Amino acid sequence: MQELLPTEQAIFDQLKQQISDVYHHYGFLNIETPIIERSEVLLAKAGGDTEKQIYMVSKTAESADSADQALRFDHTVPLARYIVEHNNNLAFPFQVTQIGRNFRGERAQRGRFREFYQCDCDIIGREKLPIAYDAKVIACIHDALKTFDLPEMNIRISNRKVLSGFLTAIKTADKAAEISNIIDHAEKVPLEKSRAALEELRLTSDQVEKIIAFMFTNGSYAEIEAKLTEIIGDLTPVREGLNELEEVFDILNSIEGMSDIIIDFMIIRGLDYYTGTVYETFLKDYREIGSISSGGRYENLAGNFSDQKFPGVGGSIGLTRLFYVLNEQKLLNTETSAPVDYVILPLSSAEYSSAIKLANQLRAKGNAVDIDFDDRKLGNKFNRAAKIAKYAIVVGSDEAASGNYQAKDLATGETKPLAI
Repeated sequence: MQELLPTEQAIFDQLKQQISDVYHHYGFLNIETPIIERSEVLLAKAGGDTEKQIYMVSKTAESADSADQALRFDHTVPLARYIVEHNNNLAFPFQVTQIGRNFRGERAQRGRFREFYQCDCDIIGREKLPIAYDAKVIACIHDALKTFDLPEMNIRISNRKVLSGFLTAIKTADKAAEISNIIDHAEKVPLEKSRAALEELRLTSDQVEKIIAFMFTNGSYAEIEAKLTEIIGDLTPVREGLNELEEVFDILNSIEGMSDIIIDFMIIRGLDYYTGTVYETFLKDYREIGSISSGGRYENLAGNFSDQKFPGVGGSIGLTRLFYVLNEQKLLNTETSAPVDYVILPLSSAEYSSAIKLANQLRAKGNAVDIDFDDRKLGNKFNRAAKIAKYAIVVGSDEAASGNYQAKDLATGETKPLAI
């Protein structure tokens, strides 16, 4: 689990607020779902490695194996349950954001925590949801990330329907789950390991080579369409996915200020509930960090809870991991890291009332203000103030009598008159 010092927490909270503000400006409504969810809800759509990482919740240790509750591993599955339960009171398309903690029992590694913040935005339709919303979610996430003042980003998009149609075309659809998993991990392992994993599925050498050619297909829409034609000839099996991909690609490319966008069939996304558009965002010069946001389209997520169709699309910023790696790479703006604006230092109890009056005046203007009533030496008080605040103000008898105060910048040491 990640714990931060107050100055780090201040940066983290600021980034979280920036994301929330962008989501709000895009028209997303905020909700919260419970951290503890019925295990049958979570297990219905977890799939893959995630299912093995779910924390089960039990009141007694003896009944852990049969626990009927669990800690949520993401916001999307609980959202599906929420939509079904409250759909009569919601306006569709329902544009919703959730920012909060999730839990996965992942193997400990650099930047991976078992408790982590995710900042999600989702759009849910009733019966249908136009593909243009896929582009809207990606654009919203992109704009939220831009507030971090990050290096140039690269958005890689794909579509699960293209993969499904491709596997049908080469007659390997019966092994779709295994092949998808191999492609999803291909970027993290040597090519020969991916090839060997495909060969273990008893595929023909021709099928193996076509899958490898497919997963290394990327570029503009025209480029990937031409490459797919080379690999499978007739594009009929992949046409539905290609049409959706082209629409999302064209919309994103038409938005001024968007980062580089490429279609990349290496992008699969591990969760089983994605059915169409999938995407991941990377920092161009920091690929070792990995994806800094991801998401996609899910048509059938509510199918376990209702006969009605609630297709949706969502995106997520894993803020805890992103904060860790950006801080490690020194890519965070730390200028506003001090959680307190002013620390007021009265020299004796005689100045307490003046210090309190000054603090209230500064707070009325929206500042965070602390008063240090400790009787330590002034130098020790300044040392403490430098760890938590931007400015320090000494209140002695002269300052209390005149009402004229000096604010010391604790970063530069510069002192200037305080304007109230």
